[in-house]
Amino acid sequence: MEKKNINEVIAELSVEQLAGMIDHTYLKPFGDASPIEKLCAEARHYQFAMVAINPAEVETCVKLLEGSGVRVGAAIGFPLGQNTVECKAFETRDAIAKGATEIDTVINVRALQKGQTEIVKKEIEDMVSICKPAGVICKVILETCYLTDEEKETVCRIAKEAGVDFVKTSTGFGTAGATVHDVALMRRVVGSTIGVKAAGGIRDLDSALALIQAGATRIGTSSGIQIVESYKELKKGL
Repeated sequence: MEKKNINEVIAELSVEQLAGMIDHTYLKPFGDASPIEKLCAEARHYQFAMVAINPAEVETCVKLLEGSGVRVGAAIGFPLGQNTVECKAFETRDAIAKGATEIDTVINVRALQKGQTEIVKKEIEDMVSICKPAGVICKVILETCYLTDEEKETVCRIAKEAGVDFVKTSTGFGTAGATVHDVALMRRVVGSTIGVKAAGGIRDLDSALALIQAGATRIGTSSGIQIVESYKELKKGL
């Protein structure tokens, strides 16, 4: 797959398309109702791809986004991924029953590092088997900051074979977030038919465009508005 230069990316990508690649994110475990209400209002206005929230907020977001076309994404096993396989499966079913239309699941990093790839394979296959019949998009979060390149490749191969919709770099709660290197690696392993979501530490337009150029097809960020507004100004000047 030939890599486009940044000018080609900008020329081909409209403001609306960029907004439609953004997962508008609020995953803080504290606060009153106002941040979630604001998140959903912003997502509706900008027509972001989805809101990425903790499972406890799914039903609220479904109601707030009714009729908007914006999807509701639940973070499963978040942020450490240290739940059992069975707990992740239950969380996934419960989130879907409450209205989630996308699922982002954190792998068990320690199992992978201990060589227990069968655990990672099982939790990914369970997610796919639950999500696909329900028409729900499923994403696997690698938490790349803790993995070697070989481990990243292993998870991407497992995810591809299982039939996931996306592989995703990070939770945003690790020691580092998305990098161009990791996105390019993940894109190379999964090929052109599976999405790559870059998430974690993406706070400006330059970062988002560099990750898109590297192969990202979704951007998970809490800075989506700033990114889109900056892109509007950039496109005006062309």
